Amino acid sequence: MEDDQPRTLYVGNLSRDVTEPLILQVFTQIGPCKSCKMIVDTAGNDPYCFVEFYDHRHAAASLAAMNGRKIMGKEVKVNWATTPTSQKKDTSNHFHVFVGDLSPEISTEDVKAAFGPFGRISDARVVKDMATGKSKGYGFVSFFNKWDAENAIQQMGGQWLGGRQIRTNWATRKPPAPKTTYENNSKHLSFDEVVNQSSPSNCTVYCGGVSTGLTEQLMRQTFSPFGQIMEIRVFPDKGYSFVRFNSHESAAHAIVSVNGTSIEGHIVKCYWGKETPDMMSPMQQMPIPQPYGQWGQWYGNGPQISQYVPNGWQVPTYGVYSQAWNQQGFNAISNGGVMEPTQGLNGSMLANQPGMGAAGYPTL
Repeated sequence: MEDDQPRTLYVGNLSRDVTEPLILQVFTQIGPCKSCKMIVDTAGNDPYCFVEFYDHRHAAASLAAMNGRKIMGKEVKVNWATTPTSQKKDTSNHFHVFVGDLSPEISTEDVKAAFGPFGRISDARVVKDMATGKSKGYGFVSFFNKWDAENAIQQMGGQWLGGRQIRTNWATRKPPAPKTTYENNSKHLSFDEVVNQSSPSNCTVYCGGVSTGLTEQLMRQTFSPFGQIMEIRVFPDKGYSFVRFNSHESAAHAIVSVNGTSIEGHIVKCYWGKETPDMMSPMQQMPIPQPYGQWGQWYGNGPQISQYVPNGWQVPTYGVYSQAWNQQGFNAISNGGVMEPTQGLNGSMLANQPGMGAAGYPTL
């Protein structure tokens, strides 16, 4: 179980005078650190770093002790890291099985052992709540061979694992198709690219693709590691939301880190939204020009999103973000459903709430 628990912290809002040795000196007072990786961009924004501990307990203690503390005069932001710090193997062309209704005590090794008899496994993962380190009750298994994956789905559905009968299904709508030339040539956008795609006054992030279970709380949990959130608007029936930060840089970091990852089993798309000057006034009935390329279906002509319009840069198709599956996750199609969607008011304004510092990210 210890191997599955997070041990890496994100440390942001750092002074430009802070160095890796200084961070290690501060955090090793709480527990032994394995590494520190400082990220400094060339756009003049504040640096941030990732601190990896040997032990989850020390990482959790450091999170509690250091978040909000001052280092060289600046109040640092500490949270669980939202992206892996090392390159993971690419399993995007393998065959992925969703495994649901897992008991809380079931670990990644338990899942791997249960599905191992059906064929060669390329990867396995029990999804953890990064705020608590506890299982979310579902996971994924990747097979090299399609037949092995199909056999595992048929044979393991309804079987007992731990104290519960598990559910199995394809983790994607269909087995992965060969990548197109465009997809093979696509690349993940860097912070420098994203931060310059919109004006410095734009602090709003569009997040789409969460077809079920979209709530303000889910968006806050996902995006809070990247900075102070001023406002969240969710549109559950459309599957998208808008998150407004207090700074352009925080929004850019959120786009880079969350785009192409999985939120509750859904692969999401993140890019710039655009705020109108009267952002905080009642919604206005202004038309939205159509179409926005292949993304036109997300916007419609309704007034509910009239204060948010795309910023005009083309976003690739769903398949472009062909990253390692343990980074992006998979939209599970299950005959029982992964989770019951939480209903929310369409277009309701949700103000920032104090004390909502818990943050999580899907590791898939």
